[in-house]
Amino acid sequence: MPSPSTIPSALWRPALLEWYADAARDLPWRRSGFSDRYGAWGTLVSEFMLQQTPVNRVIPHLDAWLRRWPTPSAMSNATPAEVVHQWANLGYPRRALWLHRAAIEIVERHGGVVPRDVPALLALSGIGEYTARAVAVFHYGDRHPVVDTNTRRVIARAVDGRSQPDPPAKRDLARMAELLPVDVAESALFNAAMMELGAVICTARAPECEACPLASRCAWVAAGRPDTGDTRRRQPRFEGSDRQARGAVLRSLREASAHTLPAAEVVADWPDAAQRDRAIDSLIADGLIEAVGGMLLLPR
Repeated sequence: MPSPSTIPSALWRPALLEWYADAARDLPWRRSGFSDRYGAWGTLVSEFMLQQTPVNRVIPHLDAWLRRWPTPSAMSNATPAEVVHQWANLGYPRRALWLHRAAIEIVERHGGVVPRDVPALLALSGIGEYTARAVAVFHYGDRHPVVDTNTRRVIARAVDGRSQPDPPAKRDLARMAELLPVDVAESALFNAAMMELGAVICTARAPECEACPLASRCAWVAAGRPDTGDTRRRQPRFEGSDRQARGAVLRSLREASAHTLPAAEVVADWPDAAQRDRAIDSLIADGLIEAVGGMLLLPR
């Protein structure tokens, strides 16, 4: 009998898809009405927000964002200050500016319609390999491998017998492509199911192998769930970090009248003055705030 790692994915694919049909979370971007109302733009916005941000934080912001800017054309008329303010506490606020630029590019290059072609999507601001393929697959229904952290973890365990995946690499797409069903519609479901399994069952720290539809064919389970190490770079702690200082500066300007404050008054009580100044300088360099005549303000 072949080892689990050499068993073709076709043998465990039905169990995965059956599990997904029953267990998939009811998320806004998975509902048919969402696609009907917002089209590919809704998918693109959701994928921008979901980068390195938990689902439960994204949902209320996504709804507010799309009610305000339901199309790329609507958002292209917004100011950078408006989009940074609307981004609120989602984190990694450069994503807001990238999404704004992408909206403008969609209007200028594609007549206001989010493109279907992966190379055209990749040419937009802030869009990488994952986001481009996610839009092409989850909205347009095309057949492409879609790989995120959750997908890579499922492949590492179920196929390779390792406890954690390697750092992201271009070969990840080729590996996922090898597992995809030939049928186009089924391939989209398979992409979603792999991501969902990694998000809710095959989690990084506490996998629920007893509830996993792939447990009987998982190479890692068959090997006794060994700790094979983790070579990925660790995310620095948020508390006391420059990221926290940047967030505090942005929050103070979002909450200020006209989104403007004297530079000396922006988080003046921050415990590390050098870190505060470093945060301000980095935000200016990223285009997220501006310094004008001793004042700090959100970008115009």
